[in-house]
Amino acid sequence: MSQKIGLNLPYNGTSLGNLGILISKVLYEREKNGNDLDISIFPIGGIDLSGWKEDKEFNAWIQSKVIKGMESWDRAVPTFKLWHLQSSLEGFSNRPCLLSFVETDRPTKAELNICRNNKVCFSSQYTIDTFKLYGIESYYLPLAFDDYNFKRIDKQYHADKSRIVFNTVGKGENRKGHKKIIQAWIKKYGNNSKYVLQCSIYNDFLVQNTPQGIVDYNNNFIASIVGNNKPYNVSFFPKIKENTVYNDLLNSAQICIAMSHSEAWGLPEFHACSMGRHIIALDGHGYKGWITPENAVLVKPTGKIDSADGVFFHPSQPFNQGSFLDWDETAFLDACDVAIKRVEQNPLNVEGLKLQENFNKDKFVDNILKYTLE
Repeated sequence: MSQKIGLNLPYNGTSLGNLGILISKVLYEREKNGNDLDISIFPIGGIDLSGWKEDKEFNAWIQSKVIKGMESWDRAVPTFKLWHLQSSLEGFSNRPCLLSFVETDRPTKAELNICRNNKVCFSSQYTIDTFKLYGIESYYLPLAFDDYNFKRIDKQYHADKSRIVFNTVGKGENRKGHKKIIQAWIKKYGNNSKYVLQCSIYNDFLVQNTPQGIVDYNNNFIASIVGNNKPYNVSFFPKIKENTVYNDLLNSAQICIAMSHSEAWGLPEFHACSMGRHIIALDGHGYKGWITPENAVLVKPTGKIDSADGVFFHPSQPFNQGSFLDWDETAFLDACDVAIKRVEQNPLNVEGLKLQENFNKDKFVDNILKYTLE
């Protein structure tokens, strides 16, 4: 008899949505190859697969599993959910398994209660250790390299072969340290033709509906970083929707900056490293799941900063309270110099390529099934 499971996942262009699609794609292919699983799907929000290469059979498979869930679901069947802790008391099963992501270090009563009512997995050992201090036992579930969408491309993206190109990535916000990263980089490398900084930090959540209409605050965020004096060797990219284009972005720089104050994993930086890009990384939080002294230039944290930013993190709320890790600007710039030397010695981060096998998608899905069905 087939073993039944429910999938409660987002399907969209966010990092969580791409993970939801990745999980489903692996299970879809396994089912085609005779895997004995009886799957129902409960999407979180609408289904948007436009960022992926079109696959009509896969799309139809998802729709069929959604219909199956509506027509024949039994709450006694275990369900795997991928979501924030918010709204994760809600569910379709009496046997819920939740993979969630927490960036702060002081769990609230609401967050602890949600964890007590789910079997909880985190992708960050830092988060697991934090919640354990409050009596919550959880499981470590590292994420995976998405080889459906990402692959190393050996081509010349810039006319000047000797130019060293840096990427800073992730949606623009205080937690990710973009302002500090970019301003520090500009102090040392701004308007120097030997170097380029590409900033892919567009944040959908900075686009808001107001009484005056839709307002995009991304330009305000960029202006708060560079003002009216943006160096010619610093560029800001608009929203990138297609994964094929994002793959080009990650391949187009020799160095990717992973200096976020807090991450549950850091998918864009992880994918860049896995495709052989050199990495400058803060030696802390979720990054520690995949960075090593061999595949990244490490920067030690120097302390903590309050998480409240007045935009995404607010004090005295039921969720997301506490601090992030901080770092020293001089140490970061010294790490940039080390990374440049590594590129000059070998443009390919050979140690980074090993991440593709160490964190492959089948291991990821196997862990999901193990924790959900056991």
